[in-house]
Amino acid sequence: MEAEAGTNKTAVAEFILLGLVETPELWPVVFVLFLFAYLVAIGGNLSILAAILQEPKLHTPMYFFLGNLSVLDMGCISVTVPSMLSRLLFQIPVISYSSCLTQLFFFHFFVGVDCFLLTAMAYDRFLAICRPLSYSTRMSQTVQRMLVAASWACAFTNALTHTVAISTLNFCGPNVINHFYCDLPQLFQLSCSSTQLNELLLFAVGFIMAGSPMALIVTSYAHVVGAVLRMRSAEGRKKAFSTCGSHLTVVAIFYGSGIFNYMRLGSAKLSDKDKAVGIFNTVINPMLNPIIYSLRNPDVQGALWRTFRGVQSLH
Repeated sequence: MEAEAGTNKTAVAEFILLGLVETPELWPVVFVLFLFAYLVAIGGNLSILAAILQEPKLHTPMYFFLGNLSVLDMGCISVTVPSMLSRLLFQIPVISYSSCLTQLFFFHFFVGVDCFLLTAMAYDRFLAICRPLSYSTRMSQTVQRMLVAASWACAFTNALTHTVAISTLNFCGPNVINHFYCDLPQLFQLSCSSTQLNELLLFAVGFIMAGSPMALIVTSYAHVVGAVLRMRSAEGRKKAFSTCGSHLTVVAIFYGSGIFNYMRLGSAKLSDKDKAVGIFNTVINPMLNPIIYSLRNPDVQGALWRTFRGVQSLH
């Protein structure tokens, strides 16, 4: 620590991350499990991305958004897991103050883009099913790019806002974080100065970043369900529900874990439950998304198989 009396500067130069388990004997097990999860998540999302890029049949708005989601998933898991694996491997649980804020920024950046991108995907399904005649004009390539660009810009602003706000707080000890990555709830508890304004900011921005997208997603799918139920073709209903079901599953896991994580700031002590939710946010979601979107989607399955066979033929 670097104590500077009479100044408004942070005294803590580094934080100690306790990780998932504090028992050294279990560290090799955790390392292997998370290394496997990381490789599965990166491999799965790269496969989805490769299939979308190589398969002309998947050059549609829905898969354009799915490809972007795969990029985000790889970014999100890469922000937290490799650094955690490094600390386990070298048995150095320390993270510098600047690295902690950098991790915080990129985590909220990728998660923020996820919020808006999932909303854009719901809007795409609404147009495809409820407004099929005007779908091609309303969801043109220009509109797709604008939606993605707006998602990245809004998420960048959100992440920068929280990072700048947390940098105004004083940290003078203790410096032990009971988690495996840096996030707002844990840092709030370690701050020597008042975090009331930061927490109000988190709730206010959280309403914009999560509440508004959730309302739009629910509204979109209320219209979609009504339109699907009015379909005469049983095959059409099945295909529509299959596509929408995959997206809704991802939305439920993403928002469910996020709400649990950030709506409990008033609790006196953050417990191991927060670590479990953190695993969902940073590891399980990126790992499950490719599986969810490919399990019930014959188009993606076929494209993945053709991509895999193409890679095999090169060898």
